[in-house]
Amino acid sequence: MNSLFLFCIGLISILGQVVLLRELNVALYGVELFYILALGMWLLWSAAGTWIGSRINTDSSRTVSVLFLLWAVFLLLDVLFIRGSRVLFAGVPGAYLSFLQQFGIVILAMLPPGLLLGWLFWESARQFCGRGKTLAAAYAVECAGGVIGGLLATVVLTWGIRNLAVALVCGIFALVAAAVSAERRPRPFRFTVFVLSFIWLCLLWPVSAIDRGTTAWNHPDLLESRDSAYGRVTVTGRSGQVAVYENDVLSFETEGTDAAAFVHPAALQHPRPRSVLVLGGGPEGLVAELIKHRPAQITVVDLNPVLVGIVLPWLPPTIRDSLRDRTVRLVYADPRQFLARSGSCDLVLVGMPEPDSGQANRFYTEEFFRQCARRLNPGGVMALRLRSAENYWSPALRERMLSVHAALSRAFPHVVFLPGTTNVILASAAPLPSSPAIPVDRWQERGLTACLVSPPYLRYLYTNDRFSEINLLLRAGDGVPNSDTRPLCYRYTLLLWLSKFFPALGNATVHVSTRTILLASGLTCLGLVLLFLLSRLKEGLRRGLLVFTAAFIGMVQETILILYYQVKQGVLYRDIGLLLMAFMAGLALGAFLVNHWLVRGGSRAKRWRGPSILAGFLLLTAGIAALVGVSIPLGLTGAALLLGASGFFVAAVFAYASIHGVRDQEHVIAPLYGADLFGGCLASLLAGLVLVPLLGLDITAILMVGPVLLAFLLA
Repeated sequence: MNSLFLFCIGLISILGQVVLLRELNVALYGVELFYILALGMWLLWSAAGTWIGSRINTDSSRTVSVLFLLWAVFLLLDVLFIRGSRVLFAGVPGAYLSFLQQFGIVILAMLPPGLLLGWLFWESARQFCGRGKTLAAAYAVECAGGVIGGLLATVVLTWGIRNLAVALVCGIFALVAAAVSAERRPRPFRFTVFVLSFIWLCLLWPVSAIDRGTTAWNHPDLLESRDSAYGRVTVTGRSGQVAVYENDVLSFETEGTDAAAFVHPAALQHPRPRSVLVLGGGPEGLVAELIKHRPAQITVVDLNPVLVGIVLPWLPPTIRDSLRDRTVRLVYADPRQFLARSGSCDLVLVGMPEPDSGQANRFYTEEFFRQCARRLNPGGVMALRLRSAENYWSPALRERMLSVHAALSRAFPHVVFLPGTTNVILASAAPLPSSPAIPVDRWQERGLTACLVSPPYLRYLYTNDRFSEINLLLRAGDGVPNSDTRPLCYRYTLLLWLSKFFPALGNATVHVSTRTILLASGLTCLGLVLLFLLSRLKEGLRRGLLVFTAAFIGMVQETILILYYQVKQGVLYRDIGLLLMAFMAGLALGAFLVNHWLVRGGSRAKRWRGPSILAGFLLLTAGIAALVGVSIPLGLTGAALLLGASGFFVAAVFAYASIHGVRDQEHVIAPLYGADLFGGCLASLLAGLVLVPLLGLDITAILMVGPVLLAFLLA
């Protein structure tokens, strides 16, 4: 029975994480910074819950049932709290809450489920170990539940099941576990569990109406909202104007001029674009403007079929009909994957989101631009756009533009920026017009009409003082190219976003030189040596530090491999559940096998288990660093195998530390499980906010060799 409870803890832990992280992603406008903070807070509160459980002497069999019931209730309340947080904190619609308010929402949202799950593991593992089993075996069972949770997370993401429905189903799992464990509880408690289970099941029937009502708290003019594998799509409308949001970030609106301001300056660079490739932005109106140039074929590649399906019925007739035009072919695929197998074309329009995240940054890298260059016919043109400031570029904004310009210059000999509140960026292997004469002549030859764009507008783009100043600045700059393994745009985007709350950061520049890296590495090594010397004072401290180090390495490797897979394949949201499942499967297998070897092996065999495990961990770490450094493509199978191997060694170290030389298994539950969670927490924060943005994936992977060597000394 205790095995069942541990399995259920792992299952609801992964599902609950998916539910709350998706809700926070929407409530905080898709800012990846808070996504990473939320995961770190989850692990931190879980560690705190384990510590609290170890300090409170209760009847485990009775406590487990109460904790499962409370977890089901708080998960649903958490979802409602997150959805209503902007209203509760009196936020202005469409504007950010203050940084402290957003941070407070993350802390409060992660607090109840994290504490309860940590406490639940302590109580269940204590019962499990009290029957002669080991902590490693309990850890393996919990991770096995996480494997099923990851599989379910993949299914719900793929099928587009509403996040609120997933929260209710996850709560039902917890209530069933509470009912099973409530045999020794009074009859009123068992009746309460039954009533709550019945209510949760009944709520599944009107879940669409409840979901719509809670979404309308932030969108009073709501037309439709749906969860997809790539985020929540929301459509609002008023007085004929339709606005489309992805994770509550405005994607586009139908009464604006953004589409015309992007398409026409780009299409006029080519004497006669016959074949056009549009990467993203199809429903935005790009196609309707492109048709005016009378190309023979327009191929639109969109990542999210759910978005197109939801938005299409609400679009104005001109945009809706343009997507059904006989010259238009709509393809649902990842743009980078499509580029790898597509034919050639005259014009490529990149309508993807800004490089505000690790996911979007991959469409503004040197590798992506080279892909586009290979698909262009002689004289072909590629165009993209980036939000900007019309009159002043702060240092962080300037560095971001320089990194994109440097990446483009590696792939195209000719690059031109047309400045404005949104920069239209043009690139080609052939010379591009540097004055308005050619674009204006082509405009008149084609007999074009459009909102905002006209011959005077085109003349203004090329003759205002910002055009020459900015292009001279970019050509004279020494920007470092934005690349797949060095996501510099992501770094500067974080600075720009933080500068909204801390203005001084907008004037900050971040340059990481080789000297800085060497200095940081030296200080890190010194810190590791001091930790090692400190750990020699007490065996329990050394044991906990070993687990902490392994968890830290594993979480950093998980971050690196997931981001690297995202860069190369681009379908992370679709496959994230499978990747997490692979890591959890490795954890379960590592804990199970090492537990089996240590319990049944001889004393001589046991002596070599630790060094053997860490030798394998070192080889894996070196292999990941080499793979990322050489930029070898990584498919789903390869990523899953490497994540599974990383999880295997993390759990193997945990099992070794929890069994080797330990007589009382119950005594090490709280310190080792807490060290495991805290190591993962610190790694998620450092990797996501410091190491990867500042150093890149390749150097971060290399730096993990140091902690593995520390683990050798500790073992």
